Amino acid sequence: MKRIQHTERAGGVIVGAAVGDALGAPFEFGPAGAFSARFPSPDAGGEMCGGGGWDPGEATDDTQMAVLVGESLLERGGLDLPDIFTRFQRWAAAEPKDIGLQTEDVLTNGMPWDLAAAIHFQVNLRAAGNGSLMRASTSAVHFATAGRDATMDAARRIAALTHGDRAAWEGTAIFHELVRVTLENADPLAALPDLLRHHVHPDHGARYATVLAADWHPDRATEFNGAVWPCLGSAVWALRTTDGFEEALRAAIDLGGDTDTVAAVTGGLAGAYYGLDAIPARWTEQLHVPLPGFGERVLRLDDLLDLAARLTR
Repeated sequence: MKRIQHTERAGGVIVGAAVGDALGAPFEFGPAGAFSARFPSPDAGGEMCGGGGWDPGEATDDTQMAVLVGESLLERGGLDLPDIFTRFQRWAAAEPKDIGLQTEDVLTNGMPWDLAAAIHFQVNLRAAGNGSLMRASTSAVHFATAGRDATMDAARRIAALTHGDRAAWEGTAIFHELVRVTLENADPLAALPDLLRHHVHPDHGARYATVLAADWHPDRATEFNGAVWPCLGSAVWALRTTDGFEEALRAAIDLGGDTDTVAAVTGGLAGAYYGLDAIPARWTEQLHVPLPGFGERVLRLDDLLDLAARLTR
């Protein structure tokens, strides 16, 4: 594995996740293979095409919520869960173009920050979507230097703000740890067996071991990839079975289904693995992240790189 500076890998996580989000959004809920059918030649250009209500290069709720988490961590000097929840509520009230049904219910049901997700789970008995995993790029970068236990704990606590099912917490925690390992110039795939055996809640270890196994393919998923474990499994599969950032993103989007989030998670992992320089400039040039509820703010590449740099300090 090539040695790359920590800051370059960290920038790759945040920019890579945002690029994957914007690249995959126009293909959401479409059929498998739609991306390659439209863009059969790698490097041909034009892939940041927009569509489905999204402008070319526009990031969705995945990246918008990740930015809100990152800015809270910086402005509050650490993990302030009520503050993150309040930012989420302000964003949700501004009617963003896209917001997960579960996340919207939790943020608008009138319950306090420490009860809203738990009560939603008690009522609906379903809360294992990928909505906490999708926004984890900024927190994964920020907590990476704190060590394995600290970063996984932070991931679970942030996930629990909107997702009452521990399966969502564990998937987000695994992502955090894979990012931490990669930022230390170690192979995240080699770290998986020990991680799953010793650091994932036993109620969910077997499920994650299945989708993160070297021989697993997304075709074998038993749930839609909007669920947290096949989403993470698909992202790890895309990283494992390809040889570069662009190829990994293409593989992820070609799976179809929840393409923006699968590609965002893949982009975070692949951005960490291959570094910022591996992300094609033609994909970052149009990248922009509106923040509904926070004035007319729109973050672009330089803003995301600045965010990444500050989160690593």
